[in-house]
Amino acid sequence: MAHQIEKMAYVGDTPWHALGSHLPAKQPLEVWAQKAGMDWKICETPVRFVAAEKHAESGGQGNMLAFEDQKVLYRSDNHKALSVVSKRYKVVQPRAVLEFYRDLTQASGYELETAGVLKEGRKFWALARTGKETKLRGNDLVQGYILLATSCDGTLATVATHTTVRVVCANTLAVALDNARGAVKVPHSTTFDPAQVKSQLGIAVSQWDGFMGRMKELTDCKVNDAAAEKFLRRLICQTDAPVSANERLSQARALKTVQSLFAGEGRGADLTSAKGTAWGLLNAVTQFVDHERRARSQDYRLDSAWFGAGALLKERALGQALALVD
Repeated sequence: MAHQIEKMAYVGDTPWHALGSHLPAKQPLEVWAQKAGMDWKICETPVRFVAAEKHAESGGQGNMLAFEDQKVLYRSDNHKALSVVSKRYKVVQPRAVLEFYRDLTQASGYELETAGVLKEGRKFWALARTGKETKLRGNDLVQGYILLATSCDGTLATVATHTTVRVVCANTLAVALDNARGAVKVPHSTTFDPAQVKSQLGIAVSQWDGFMGRMKELTDCKVNDAAAEKFLRRLICQTDAPVSANERLSQARALKTVQSLFAGEGRGADLTSAKGTAWGLLNAVTQFVDHERRARSQDYRLDSAWFGAGALLKERALGQALALVD
């Protein structure tokens, strides 16, 4: 089976997706670029085509013409085509994603933890631990991260986002901030400015404390089985669009799985912070997305959990959970 991840590297423990090559801690960005498969550039050239009609002056081969409104993006190392995009498309290079973290790792105590390339170079990312962490009830440790990701095929804007990892189960969750932006998205129609993104993202301890304050509220919010089922049916099963029989079956399986995770089968489900609480319910959903949901492979699961349908499901679950305490 073809993999989504072409190459990636990590430090510390094996990531939850169990992919990539291990690196010693505190490696320079140049080593990260090599080991994470990000030591190449995105090149561009005009779209050209051969007119079907043959002419004598072209040796009977047809005319080579240019389509001025679009360009082809390709890799500098192997010359593989990546995508065809508008001529106004602003490219973000793989090394630029790593360079985003240079001052953060050298002066602010951040540490790169994973970086890599998806879909043959069409998507790439780097994830750094911020050093911020909070212990919830029952010694339930949650650590803060910054994720920067982009694409060169139009499937993803350049996105910088606060995210968390619950250590006991390695569940990931994008942070929602009340007074600052939990995520900054830079469309490829504009130039990526790292300094501006960091300013907009508001990398500050006070924002982490505010988010974790909300998560503590979730640990104090009791949720019985009936309320949990209502929550999950709204999250997983309710839709305005008609669904097929196969989709209904898939929803039923998902509902049963998440209910069982919440009821005690989930990692960390028996901690006092999670047992019978909105925090436990939220983490049942994140575990389902990150670890249990059906996927073609672990790298497809990672792509969905961070950037696709899985990320959207976790975002909706967080919104519903916060609504329980508002």
